[in-house]
Amino acid sequence: MKFSFKNDYSEGCHPNILEALVRYNLIQQPGYSEDEYSLKAKKLIKEKIKNDTSEIYFISGGTQANLIVISSILKPYQCVISASTGHILNNETGAIEATGHKILSIETENGKLTPEDIVPVLENHTNIPHQVMPKLVYISNSTELGTIYHKNELEKLSRFCKENKLYLFMDGARLGHALTSEINDVSLEDIAKLTDIFYLGGTKNGALLGEAVIINNTNLQEDFAFNIKQKGALLAKGRVLGIQFLELMQNDLYFKLSENANLQAMKIKKALQKKNVEFLSETFTNQIFPILDHQLIDLLAEKFEFYIWKKIDHHSSAVRLITSWNTDDQATDSFIEIIDNQL
Repeated sequence: MKFSFKNDYSEGCHPNILEALVRYNLIQQPGYSEDEYSLKAKKLIKEKIKNDTSEIYFISGGTQANLIVISSILKPYQCVISASTGHILNNETGAIEATGHKILSIETENGKLTPEDIVPVLENHTNIPHQVMPKLVYISNSTELGTIYHKNELEKLSRFCKENKLYLFMDGARLGHALTSEINDVSLEDIAKLTDIFYLGGTKNGALLGEAVIINNTNLQEDFAFNIKQKGALLAKGRVLGIQFLELMQNDLYFKLSENANLQAMKIKKALQKKNVEFLSETFTNQIFPILDHQLIDLLAEKFEFYIWKKIDHHSSAVRLITSWNTDDQATDSFIEIIDNQL
């Protein structure tokens, strides 16, 4: 069987979560995330972001979280600004557009947005009321290209959004990997201060499923639960999500898991750098994009699964390698052995 570097959710979940689900299985609890485990998990998250006024909701997946957040806080004539590589543009089957909200795309080299990127979009949408109104800036951390936002970048973007009456929403499907990157200088507390809404991704970091949506802007909190219910995302057995996030937040397991994923990716990256391999983007998270010869790609594909991300020329392409919370030395050493023998 091939080892998968295709995504970071090929495995089920961390054993602590399975053990907890079994341990609490027969204990009766209220439904709809009012169970004691969900309440404890929310309390732990509030302690980590150091913001007791934030509201937290558990959602089953990333696409669902993005859809619910955006459709909940935007009026029908308002739209979203996103980098062209944004997950909502390329990997969610038009979920956002299906709620009636247009996405305005901005081309970027590194998957990140800056105020300078957004200014032309605002300038091109002043024909009121004949054009959609830009209202929400969607970013991912880490991005679809594995890059991360530094504190000064996030501060500038947050300030710009406030000045221009825009909401700032951070997709945190891989936020754990961003926060544990060796070059990161942003804390959870910073993110809670600088964004209106963000979420902590569990699906891609050791959970069976689940994302924790965190609403920091108190003006956006009212009636949010109604939208969750209307979109079919309010689980009767909310404990399933609450137990998972309780385990992830206790003893910083969430961050330990993402640290391992980053460590294994950087191990492969350094091995490739020693062979003078170039990369599509400079990343320090669990996603790397080496540019490899097609013959080598075919050889690696005999033992490993991964995406061919972008064709560079007739002889080479960039591939995407993603390591997970459960990727071990045996897997990465096996990959590196082939690289060492071929380059």
